[in-house]
This record gives sequence, structure tokens and C-alpha cells, in this order.
Amino acid sequence: MLKRSRLLLSLLVGLLGLSTSVVGAKDRPNIVLIVADDLGYSDVGFNGCKEIPTPHLDELAASGVVFTNGYASHPYCSPSRAGLLTGRHQQRFGHGSNPEPDTQWHGEDTPGMPLSETTLADALKEAGYVTGAIGKWHLGDAKPFWPNRRGFDEWFGFSGGGFSYWGDLGMKDPLLGVHRGDEPVDPKTLTHLTDDFSTEAVKFIQRHETEPFFLYLAYNAPHAPDHATRAHLQKTAHIEYGGRAVYGAMVAGMDEGIGRVVDQIRESGLGENTMIIFYSDNGGRREHAVNFPYRGHKGMLFEGGIRVPFLVSWPGTVRSGMKEESPITALDLFPTALAAAGMDPSQNDKLDGQNLLPVLTDDKQRLPERPLFWRYSMGDDSYGYAVRDGNWKLIDSRYKDRKLLFDLANDPWEREDLAAQHPEQVARLSRMMEAWDARNVPPKWSDAHGVNVRKEENTRNEAVEKASRGERSRPDLDLHSMIEPVPAKAKFIDKDFYIWGGSMVRDSDGTCHLFYSRWPRGLGHMA
Repeated sequence: MLKRSRLLLSLLVGLLGLSTSVVGAKDRPNIVLIVADDLGYSDVGFNGCKEIPTPHLDELAASGVVFTNGYASHPYCSPSRAGLLTGRHQQRFGHGSNPEPDTQWHGEDTPGMPLSETTLADALKEAGYVTGAIGKWHLGDAKPFWPNRRGFDEWFGFSGGGFSYWGDLGMKDPLLGVHRGDEPVDPKTLTHLTDDFSTEAVKFIQRHETEPFFLYLAYNAPHAPDHATRAHLQKTAHIEYGGRAVYGAMVAGMDEGIGRVVDQIRESGLGENTMIIFYSDNGGRREHAVNFPYRGHKGMLFEGGIRVPFLVSWPGTVRSGMKEESPITALDLFPTALAAAGMDPSQNDKLDGQNLLPVLTDDKQRLPERPLFWRYSMGDDSYGYAVRDGNWKLIDSRYKDRKLLFDLANDPWEREDLAAQHPEQVARLSRMMEAWDARNVPPKWSDAHGVNVRKEENTRNEAVEKASRGERSRPDLDLHSMIEPVPAKAKFIDKDFYIWGGSMVRDSDGTCHLFYSRWPRGLGHMA
């Protein structure tokens, strides 16, 4: 089966049109793709944060383009990474949920990014790049899914989702620990994973500074658990709330590591020949992160769950110090990297993103308008959806069990639901979502997302209800004087039934529903 998968992989890579067109091997830029984990939109200085120091990211932002409407392709970790590294909507190939830890290979049903999918590393390696993956993988724990079998020449990191920053396995399967290629790394040699990943990235650049390289640096910071070194905690000693101080230290530690990586690129004389991309895999986590001014957090399709810090820097090629408002998605990074490497991404019609180079290099260019789509799985063939078309955004929420419509031009904070005022937009965007979803497939495995978001919604509602329980009635409110007799013609009468307990409810679409209780008169009044 693995031999057939490799053959299929080779054929798919061939379809990408990987022959370089204009750029020679020595002139092709290095590509460094840096991913943060659960980072809040407003937890970096270039998006306005004042309490967490991120000077190195801010410097990168000043040297390149910041996308203020940059989106992850999914509101949580593993599906988002699957979309990033394939350039395709992850729902196309059934990667719609986080895989549960499972190091055993069970054939094609094993949870993980399908082996039939071509990764960005596959494409760039075929084009002559040396490729390295460092950090969190989260695209399958069984060995056939590991990065060094998915197009990466080198790998230093761990395969799963959340993991101790000290490298402690506890009672976990040893295969879930940190690896260098296939070899496990002794936890005693690790310091703090953020620092360790930064060190490995610096060494990778030093080893390959004379050849074009693709470095995928996927930090697990600032994902839980909340672990930080004393040195990093000193950077947020001014933050009085302890949980926020620890989270901020994890962000600051990642920023420091990114600074080391950028310094090495410059020391190697590669500053103007390296494209650096930074973004977060989804919105900030519920605890301690700040997605201000946007609504929601990781796991949601409100802006706070999918709009993320997003920048591209390539001194001398990409515009500097610019903010671009065009909506983009992480799916755009695959074709952009191919174009930067001198390849023609249009030769692969499977890619769902757009090449961003024109808008990155020329301020007169504009990206063609296109809708952006999202879907998460709630389990049991139930899904939540969102679509953004221009400034209209429709969310079909499964935990709120309704559709919400927002005008992001006037309400980017998603405070005012306009679904009742604009049913024509709800209908139009719903048709667009249905057409897009027709090409998707069900998730190959499930996760706890549906259960968790419903718990969050219930917890929120309980907190709101609890807060108002002590409210007293207005002493000047005379309800008796406000009650008027019901006219005979307004009574609901059925000659065959006793009727009581009637009430009227107006639905969000304007439809009125009458609820009442009844008892057959023929049985006599037995109440």
C-alpha cells in the first residue's frame, strides 16, 4: 500500500508543473514558514499589543506586508495545518477534525493527513529545495504520516497536538515524544521546546546556507500547557494577571526565538534572498489570549476564531511597511511559495488558494475578489459553516443553532446580526455554501469539538443567567393595571377540545408559532 502511495505521490507532484521557468537554482529564494499555535490576533505588537513584547515580529512586519484580513483555513489545529501544507480545503480529503493520538498504522483508515495528498515540501523538494520541518506536526502520529515521509528531508519535533514544553512524556507512548528523524530524542537533552525549536532552526540555516531551502518552523507556543522559562517570564513581569503573564511569556519566548532565526539568515548573507511568512494556525485560545477587537476565539467561525496575525517579509522584493486589507487565507501560501520558487502554480488546478506575489510586490495590484469558506465538524454528520463574500459574512452556527449575517465593512466586530433584515443575502450566501460543500467529503475521523463548543455555550449561558438572578422587580411596575380583557374574537376555540396554556412565539424569520395544550371534551374535564 505504501509503495502505491509513493507512486501516486510522484504522479501528483509531476502534475504541479515543477520545472523552474525563469529563476535559476542559485537565485531561488529560501522560504521560511513560521506558524504560531493558538496565538491571539491582538497578542503581537504589529497588531497593537502593548503588554506582550514582540520586537522581532514587529521588525519583520515593518520590513514586509501585514495582512489585516488574513485568515486560517480552519478554526483549530490539525485541519488548519492540513490546509496550509496542501494548499487545499482540508474538507476535500476528509481532514476535518483533530486526530486522536494513535501511533499504530491501521491502513488507510488511520487518522492522519491522507498519503495521497501532495505537501508543499513535496513540491519544493522536487524542485531542488532542501526541506526541513521543526516543531509541532499534528498531522498523524503513525510513522507513515511523519514529516520525514511527507517531503521533508529533516525533522526535529513531535507528531501530536498538545505536549509538555519540557519534553516530558509521562505515561505517553514513546513514539509521541520529540524525534530527530526516526530517532527519539532523550528528554534530558531538551530545555524548553520553544528555545529548542529555535536553536534547531538556526542550525538548519547554518547547514544549508549555500543551497535553496524550505524551513517549516511550527512552534507549539502559545498552545497549552502553560510552561515558560524564568527568563521568558521576566519579559512579562509587568502583567499582573498570572495566567496572562505566563501566556505572554510564551509568546515573548517565541518572538525571541524568531529573532535568532532572522539574525542567522542575515549573518548568512541571505536576508534579501529569503521570504519569511508568519501566521497563527487559528485564533487565540479561550484562556489568556486576546483576539480584540474581534468576537470569539479558537474553535469558532466568528472573526476571533479564524482571523489571525499574518505577515510576509522578503526585503528588496516584497513591499515594506505596508498593511494590506485584501482578505487572504493560509491556502494562498502554497501557490505563493511555488511562484516565489519560479514555478507556475496555475498548472495545478487542485490548489484552492491564490498566488499573493502580485499584491505583495506591487501596490497597484489587487487580488481578484473571491469568496472564502470554512466548515467545522460537530460529529454525527452535523457541521458549522461560514462564508465571506466581499464584506458580507454568513455564519451557520451549530451550537447557536441559527444563521447569523454580518456586514464586516461596518461591523467587523460581528455585534449586529442582520439575518432578519437581509433574508436575500442569507439565501444567496447559503446557496454559495451549499455549492462549495458539495465538493467536500465527510471527516475520516471525529473529535470532541462538537461536545466542547456546546459545553462552552452552555457555560456561557449559565453565567449570564446566574448574573441576573438577583434582579428585583420594579416597584413602580403595576402589571395588573396593564392587563386588558381578551376580546372574544381573539380567543382560540376548538369545539371538540378544552384548550389552555396558549402562547405565541415569533421565529427569527418572522414566522409566528402558536403553542397550546388541549384535552378532548368527550372525555370530560378531568384536570
